[in-house]
Amino acid sequence: MSEEKNLEGIGGWLILVAIGIVVTPIRLVMLIMAIYSEIFSTGVWEALTTQGSEAYNLLWAPIIIGELFVNCGLILAWLYIVYKFFTKSSDFPKWYIGIAVFSLVLIVADAFAIKLVLPNESVFDTDTIKELMRAVIMVVIWVPYMLVSKRVKATFIK
Repeated sequence: MSEEKNLEGIGGWLILVAIGIVVTPIRLVMLIMAIYSEIFSTGVWEALTTQGSEAYNLLWAPIIIGELFVNCGLILAWLYIVYKFFTKSSDFPKWYIGIAVFSLVLIVADAFAIKLVLPNESVFDTDTIKELMRAVIMVVIWVPYMLVSKRVKATFIK
């Protein structure tokens, strides 16, 4: 019982999880602002979505709008996970695992969606590989941690 009491609370490796879940929504907001402000303010949107333009493809509009909505949803999901984490909710690990796996699948699906529009380009460019590696590392390291950690089991009980 006292060992479980020592493991209760945000300590150990959970500190790294806390940092990650607080930084992630901030990073996503910055990423969205950088990418989509450029797309919508520089004429890129018009070039990609206007019939007759050289860069036009019917799929660009749904891909870009879909990415924007999904990324905004991810920000809300990560904020919810932050809430679940700091309230020590018992379903925090499930939410964390779900969003981590969803993010990994989303990166791969998005890369292949872009490949439909740009068939001569590599499926995974440098930025996509960077995001993919971040997601893979999160799933490979933190998902098992959420599933087997005694600290996680002792902390998220409310």
